[in-house]
Amino acid sequence: MAEMRTAYGQALVELGGENEDIVVLDADLSASTKTSMFREAFPHRHFNAGIAESNMMGMAAGLAASGKIPFASTFAMFGTARPYEVIRNLICHPNLNVKIACTHAGVTVGEDGATHQAIEDIAIMRALPNMRIYVPADAAQTTALVKKAAQEKGPTYIRMVRSACKDVYEEGEPALTKAADVLKEGAHISLFACGIMVEKALSAADALKEKGIEAEVINVAQIKPLDEEVLIASAKKTGAVICCEEHSVIGGLSSAVAELLAQKHPVKMAFVGIDDRFGQSGKPDELLKEYQLTEIAIESKAQSLLNK
Repeated sequence: MAEMRTAYGQALVELGGENEDIVVLDADLSASTKTSMFREAFPHRHFNAGIAESNMMGMAAGLAASGKIPFASTFAMFGTARPYEVIRNLICHPNLNVKIACTHAGVTVGEDGATHQAIEDIAIMRALPNMRIYVPADAAQTTALVKKAAQEKGPTYIRMVRSACKDVYEEGEPALTKAADVLKEGAHISLFACGIMVEKALSAADALKEKGIEAEVINVAQIKPLDEEVLIASAKKTGAVICCEEHSVIGGLSSAVAELLAQKHPVKMAFVGIDDRFGQSGKPDELLKEYQLTEIAIESKAQSLLNK
C-alpha cells in the first residue's frame, strides 16, 4: 500500500529536475498535498498562494501564459468548487496549460466531514470544455499520470485520495497511462471503475467468479475524454455494465459512461457510487460501508442486474 499524494510529491521533484519550466503552487496545504517535497528541492519555483484558491488558479493561468507548466494543488473540494469561475474563464476558455492536481477527494477524507469531502468534483471539471480528467487507481498510476500530464498541453485535473491505497499496478507497467485498461477479462458483466474502486471491483470479480459469473474489470483512469472504443467493446461483449466510483453518481464516471452507451450501444446498467447525498464525519472504512462503496455492494449489484 502507498499514498497517491506521496507519489505525486515525488513525481513533481523528478519532473522539476528534468524541466525548469515546471512550477508548483499550493494553497497553504503543502504538507498535506506533499508539494512540500518540491518546495524543499526547488524553493524558488514553489509558490504558496495562501488560503486563496481562486487567486492561486489565476496565478497558475498567468504562469502558463508565460510558458511555464504550473501544477496547482490543494484539497479537491477547494481546488474545484471554490475557484470554479477562475478555472472556467482564465484556464479552460483560453485553453492554458495548467495542471490542477488535487488530493483529499471523496468520503475517505474521513473525520473532516462533508465540508472537506469532494464528491462532485469530477462532475464540476467534466462540464468544462478543454478539461482533461485523470483518476489514478493507485500510487504507481499516480506517478505515471502526473508525468504524462506534464508532457501534454492544455488544462488537466488529477484527482487523488488522502489515504494509502492497495496497489493495482507495479511501477513501470506499460498500462499505467492507458485511458481504459482491461485488468480482468469476462463474458457476463463489465465493471468499469476508477480510483480506489478499481481494487474493490477486482475483489468483487473474484467473488463473482466463485458464483459462476465472469466479470470484466476495466480501470477507467481517464474520465474525460473516455476511451470509447474499449468501453463500447466491453459493453457489447457482456451486455451489462456497472460503474464504480467514490463520487456522486451524478456527473462522474457513471454519468459519462451512461451518456456514451445511451448514444452508441445501450445496455443494462447499474451504479455503485454516492446516491445524491453529502458526506459526513467518520473513519474512512466506516464511511465506505455507509455509502456502500465496497466489494460486497458491487457483487450484490452485479447479481441483481444479471437477474433482471
